[in-house]
Amino acid sequence: MSAPTPAPAGLPPFRAIPDLIRENARARPHQLALRHGSGRMTWGELDAQVDRVAARLHSEGLQPTQGIAICGPNSISYMVLFLGGLRAGLAVAPLPTGALPQQLAGMVADSGAPLLFTDASVPEFATQAVRVPMDQLDAWLGQEKAAPRPVAIEPAWPFNIIYSSGTTGTPKGIVQPHAMRWAHVARGETYGYGPDAVALVATSLCSNTTLVSVLPCLAKGGTVVMTEGRFDPAAYLALAEDARATHAMLVPVQYQRLMALPQFDRFDLSSFRMKFCTSAPFAAALKADILKRWPGGLVEYYGMTEGGGTCILEAHNFPHKLHTVGRPSEGHDIRLIDEAGREVPRGEIGEVVGRSGSMMTGYQNRPEKTREAEWHDAQGNRFIRTGDVGRFDEDGFLTLMDRRKDMVISGGFNIYPSDLEAVLREHPAVAEAAVVGVPSQTWGESPVAFVVVRGDAPAAQQLLAWANERLGKTQRLADLRYLAELPRSDIGKVLKRQLRDEYARA
Repeated sequence: MSAPTPAPAGLPPFRAIPDLIRENARARPHQLALRHGSGRMTWGELDAQVDRVAARLHSEGLQPTQGIAICGPNSISYMVLFLGGLRAGLAVAPLPTGALPQQLAGMVADSGAPLLFTDASVPEFATQAVRVPMDQLDAWLGQEKAAPRPVAIEPAWPFNIIYSSGTTGTPKGIVQPHAMRWAHVARGETYGYGPDAVALVATSLCSNTTLVSVLPCLAKGGTVVMTEGRFDPAAYLALAEDARATHAMLVPVQYQRLMALPQFDRFDLSSFRMKFCTSAPFAAALKADILKRWPGGLVEYYGMTEGGGTCILEAHNFPHKLHTVGRPSEGHDIRLIDEAGREVPRGEIGEVVGRSGSMMTGYQNRPEKTREAEWHDAQGNRFIRTGDVGRFDEDGFLTLMDRRKDMVISGGFNIYPSDLEAVLREHPAVAEAAVVGVPSQTWGESPVAFVVVRGDAPAAQQLLAWANERLGKTQRLADLRYLAELPRSDIGKVLKRQLRDEYARA
């Protein structure tokens, strides 16, 4: 058995999010809670709908700690189902819409959900779960005024099962308890969440990235505004201006597209208090541009959906540390270990492992994968392995080198793709770059670059020569390919495994 997750330090007593939703509805029933396109829902309406969902789930015979699955684009119905499942004491499995039908079938089976709520855009697939169309939700709910039986939610109960994006293989179900979500909510006031907050959401509700912003806003009685359709930078900024958004959570590629928009500076973004970023490498130059041109603070979170340790970079307070991902959050214990599992001294490179009150229970039905993800110190304390390689500086700020699995070992030398990508991005024609290791008979592995260009770009071989002139002898690229766009997951992570596979096939 694993050592127990430590109790979150310095937090007020545990509160269940569904109970906070109820309190907000009683305190401000006519205030706007949710907005999506032309749809609006007040707090009073939201609480009543959440009750209807919970009551119907109870009538279906579902018991606390069982689960439901939801798959579809962001919508008010999605949010109502999610919160209703929680109020019924159930775990919610929000599934990625970009997954293949066979992957979705596997996730539903793995979650054990007897009910699957889907949007019309989700393809049909074989499943034992009863499929409920979300556009027929009102008919399924039946009775307009229904009260569920009271459920006293316990901190250790599963809150949700988040399925990994599959960038490293078959998606794994990450079980997160209510205690972990409470830890996120309880610290929400630090960044200005409250009844007057307006969180603008442009990432999928199936992602932990999104929930880290949505849940504190709702728990504190604010308003969540969801964008429609595919991410459109101009439409996003227009909505931010219209809604007087105070908070945003975006992934780096979205920030990149927003800041590159020629008309960016024409929008009134003065209402913003805080912007957040997580999920993928965030370039220092991009952070600096956001600080210069976008009002409000900028916070980068570094961590995993699995939890463990989180680093926070308050970029507006530490503009000289933009090359880092910040320092460990309060109450989070983050260490670096070598290949043998031994801790390394400060200043040396090692794999990042972390321990905190925000840790997954484990992978759903994958005890062996759970054990692989854990590291224990000499006292037996449980940490989560990140698979990332990094180094702490003299001020305790963490600089990430790369994913351990993405590190290229060429001729016995360790090559960090992020170093090579940074050099490529110095060329004015390079919009994006990704470097992966491919098999080499001579060196074992060799680095290969995939580049998205803009404007008048040189031939690929010319850019290759330009980059290799600026790289160390052991770092030089073996090849460079142009792509129209880099393959990405739903939340913007570059799918390097896909790049390696496509290169091998070519």
